[in-house]
Amino acid sequence: MNKLFTDVAENAAYVLSFFAIIVALFVVALLLEKAARKKNNVTEPIFGTRKIAMIGMFSAIAMILHLFDFPLPFAPGFYKLDFSELPILVGTFAFGPTAGVMMEFVKILLKLCIKGTSTAFVGDLANFVIGCSFILPASVIYTFHKSKKSAVIGCVAGTLCMTVFGTAFNAIYLLPAFSKLFHMSLEDILAMGSAINPLMTEGSIVSFVVACVAPMNLIKGASVSLVTLLVYKPLSPIIKEGHR
Repeated sequence: MNKLFTDVAENAAYVLSFFAIIVALFVVALLLEKAARKKNNVTEPIFGTRKIAMIGMFSAIAMILHLFDFPLPFAPGFYKLDFSELPILVGTFAFGPTAGVMMEFVKILLKLCIKGTSTAFVGDLANFVIGCSFILPASVIYTFHKSKKSAVIGCVAGTLCMTVFGTAFNAIYLLPAFSKLFHMSLEDILAMGSAINPLMTEGSIVSFVVACVAPMNLIKGASVSLVTLLVYKPLSPIIKEGHR
């Protein structure tokens, strides 16, 4: 924990920008959820005691899954896949987009408290915003019209948004940030990709993210979506009311 406080102090400006992004996404989710609730004539409060408790539970499950990440054969070892978005997407379908952003944040916060950061919060920010780029479109579409069809459309939209945003975010921000953080040239990082992925053009950052990052996000989005669509309906009464 002391190391975490030290990391925060050493990267205060970055941490403040991190929190600004969190607040912005929370506000966006809240406004969209309020619009959906108004459309559907929902009058119950956005947050209740049970909902807050369930947000904590789903966040904890997501954090545990986040710790069990693993590399993929077509991407450099610093890219790892985890399925922490699975409980968050299930919880977001049940409790709305605002709860989803909160779960993403609490997941990262718990991970930082337990494991700390090895990337000066760069990787943690990436996990948060890319996760939100998945769960927000999916949950907003579902919240406006709760049906199996809208759940499928939402999951497809979320997967596509995460893939496009995650790919662009890596090319524009994340890879240059990692290059600076680990004192490696961008060319060396790109070479790590071309060494293991024959589909990548050597020295091309666009080719790198298309060949290495996009497939990872597609796999994650598709698998999380599929499992969510299979389990959400039978779990929904238990999650929302505590009984079958």
